[in-house]
Amino acid sequence: MPAAALKPLPTQSTARRPVQLDLPYAPVEKRPLPPGRPREWYVTHNRRLKAMRLAIALLDSGVYVPNQARDEKIRSTAALIGVHPPSDTTCHMVRALIRYSR
Repeated sequence: MPAAALKPLPTQSTARRPVQLDLPYAPVEKRPLPPGRPREWYVTHNRRLKAMRLAIALLDSGVYVPNQARDEKIRSTAALIGVHPPSDTTCHMVRALIRYSR
């Protein structure tokens, strides 16, 4: 077998532009959501995105266990990162994301 056949192929990124991880957080460029879905799909989609943002912010601040993430803590974190106060359902989703990230 020739040596060229053993050389691994370069990996390809699926990102459209390079991602710099050492810079401070900046929101990603927003794109319009696909049209034609039921309203409930959009509500659920946006709720999941908000829950993910809050879970990441809580993990960055040192909250690693769901019982540390009470509703008051989640809502104060939302105010800190500039997100509208989450509903009880979104707070529940945040705790679920923290639980399953372990």
